[in-house]
Amino acid sequence: MYSDIIAEQKKKYGKRLAILGHHYQSDEIIKHTDLKGDSLELARQIEKLEAEYIVFCGVHFMAESAAIVRREDQKVYISDPNAGCVMANMAPAWLVDKVLTRLIKETGKKIIPLAYVNTPAAVKTVCGKHGGTVCTSANADKMLRWAQGQGDAVLFLPDRNLAMNTADNLSIAPGKRMILNIRSEGTQIDVDEVMDKELLIWPGLCAIHQRFKMTQIEDFRAKHPGCKVVVHPECPPELVQASDGSGSTSYLIQYVSEAPEGATIIVGTETNLVNRLKDMFPNKTILPLGISFCSNMAKITEENLAGLLQNLETAAYEDVSDEIREPARLALERMLDVCK
Repeated sequence: MYSDIIAEQKKKYGKRLAILGHHYQSDEIIKHTDLKGDSLELARQIEKLEAEYIVFCGVHFMAESAAIVRREDQKVYISDPNAGCVMANMAPAWLVDKVLTRLIKETGKKIIPLAYVNTPAAVKTVCGKHGGTVCTSANADKMLRWAQGQGDAVLFLPDRNLAMNTADNLSIAPGKRMILNIRSEGTQIDVDEVMDKELLIWPGLCAIHQRFKMTQIEDFRAKHPGCKVVVHPECPPELVQASDGSGSTSYLIQYVSEAPEGATIIVGTETNLVNRLKDMFPNKTILPLGISFCSNMAKITEENLAGLLQNLETAAYEDVSDEIREPARLALERMLDVCK
């Protein structure tokens, strides 16, 4: 029923409508999308789209980011604005700004903020105002190198696992990194300890990827000798180090695609994507490292997508004030320029 309504509305609007879906969406949503991808792939497409109505199937920060980079003749929608992100909520803009401002003032260092795209628009605004930018799991290495070249130190937020794994990739010495203690509004941070650090790390994490454990990798290697293990870089560093590869959702898809027939591949990321990979590559054995669904991604359903499309021209759309949009757009454009 809802599937038929969505199909009817897509036919009605034609090229005026584009439905975008993140890889972690369920199959019932993905089958309706015109474009699917990770955060970077989808962000790159917004301004290129002919469509005036853009419906984002993902979590709220993704639709908000799309609203920041959209053209003036475009509107961005999400069928459930309550589809949030636990990790994004771990770095509220007011606290990021307070901590960063204090550290810059008390250390005298030029500290460049680098925010994972999994953050609210207001955090991206803080980055834009302080000469910083954003990154995705696909380009974190490149963007951290860029940020290092802009100042004396980098504040990476909010995901400590992605920060640590990226630092390992770039051979930033453990002694040059520091996970910040942001309790009591950051007043417990030892400024003297910050002085010789190159990388300051916000202590957030993704609950979906934090669930995976080393024992799961060990068990799979014992049960399936010769198997390959690939994980998302939001996983804890010890899992990334124990895996055969680590990267964005697009990387994981490519890894499975290029593996030889008959290969057994254990994938550590959100389970919707792993299940889809099983169906896409029946000549390979694809197994989830563990069952880990994102409840917020699951808030986008055929029912609320159909309801949105039926009322598209009168529905509330995503927007941000100019005060937030301009510096946030600057932060996003810095990333897109570096990653052309």
